[in-house]
Order: sequence, then C-alpha cells, then structure tokens
Amino acid sequence: MLLRQTSQDQPLARDDNAAMPGPQPAPPAVVLDTNAVLDWLVFRNPELESLGAAIVRGDVRWIATAWMRAELAHVLDRGHLDAWQPELPGIWAQWERHCAQQPTPTFTGPSGRLRCSDPDDQPFIDLARAGGARWLISRDRAVLKLARRLREHGVAVIPPGAWRPLDPTA
Repeated sequence: MLLRQTSQDQPLARDDNAAMPGPQPAPPAVVLDTNAVLDWLVFRNPELESLGAAIVRGDVRWIATAWMRAELAHVLDRGHLDAWQPELPGIWAQWERHCAQQPTPTFTGPSGRLRCSDPDDQPFIDLARAGGARWLISRDRAVLKLARRLREHGVAVIPPGAWRPLDPTA
C-alpha cells in the first residue's frame, strides 16, 4: 500500500492500486562449456559478443561449478594459448564478477542422468539440466548430440553463434 498526498491541505490518502515492487524473477541461466568461455574471454570471438554483453548486464545468469573453474584453469595453465596472450587477471575477474558458482549436481537412480559419450563434457550436461539453465553453449559434438533430449528438460543446446536474447514480448 502506498500513501500519497492529495493536496497541501489534505492528509495522506491510501492508494491501494499502486504497484508494489515485488521480487524480481532471476534472469535465465546459461552454461558455457570451456571452449565457449575461451571464445568469449580469450579469443574475443564475435559470435559471443551479444551473449557476453547480456551476462555482463545481468540479463543472463552464467552458472558453473568449481570443477568447471578448475577445468578452465587447467586449460589456461597448459600453455597452448600463450600465442593469444590471455590476460589471466582479467579472465578471473570476469569469472568472479559474472559467474554464479553452483554446487556440483548429483543424480540418483539409473534414469536420473543423461549420459554424454564424452565424460569430460558430462559436468556441463548435468549442470545445465539440474541448474535449470535455459541454454548450454557448446560446439562439442558429444554435447550437441544430446540437444533433443535436453530440450525435453527445457535446455537449448546451441553453438555460440546461435544464441539470441529472449524476446521480452514473447
């Protein structure tokens, strides 16, 4: 209920029809596989420009696990990317600022988990499904093969260039 002054001489009146701010829904979540993170933060791939901007603005919530952070650190530390001169403090600052770290999901029962043919990609599949992600961004064939099955769980598995912001009028 909001109170408003009707005039200088009149007391405050109740305005029961005024919109009360309520809890805002969380922005949709996205899972980026390691190569998508590298494309965005190291290679500055233009295919990830709009997604990166949406993450930075808070329109999209980037989620990952501690394992995914360790995987990225391992890839960055191997030295294969030295020619691109990754700016490590900036990469980790982006991670800390924009990534919402989630617990590692666990599934029980034989039908609880969608199996990926590449065990290194399994954590991305599991988090996308358990974390309620709207998108899983990957170029990996093993991940893309699960697109139809993940779509049944509300997750769109797409390569970086296919991501588009949600239409707010839809």
